[in-house]
Amino acid sequence: MKNQKTKNELDILNIQEILKKIPHRYPMLLIDKVIEIKKNKSAIGIKNVTANENFFTGHFPNQMIMPGVLIIESMAQTTAVLVVESLGSKAEGSLVYFLSIDRGRFRKPVIPGDQLMIHTICNRRRNNVWRFGCKVFVEDEVVAEATISAMIMAK
Repeated sequence: MKNQKTKNELDILNIQEILKKIPHRYPMLLIDKVIEIKKNKSAIGIKNVTANENFFTGHFPNQMIMPGVLIIESMAQTTAVLVVESLGSKAEGSLVYFLSIDRGRFRKPVIPGDQLMIHTICNRRRNNVWRFGCKVFVEDEVVAEATISAMIMAK
């Protein structure tokens, strides 16, 4: 028997659908697709890291490492997609402001060729403020983690 998705679970969101959900654009759009969303609960985003990313020209030319702040930003963007998708079409294109980061940890460098799997789980929601636990994996290894808070602003 086939797994049936509930009304709170969605199929993959490709880049075109992500662009409808959040206002980020190149060079600051840091997720390529969202492979799982459970509305009001969790999401998994994907970022394919390539050698031609603009930040690698300066970080660092002889040993390319993705900046940790950009890994955190990929977490924030995945959570923003989850928030907007949870709130429905009226929230599409709204700004989701990153409010705080707690317990941020970087476990292993991220380099070209890595694929980030960004797992975010909603821990709490009060009105328009959300709090998430995030872990970023490359293959089966945690490379970064943090607790972040975000607030959605009405259009």
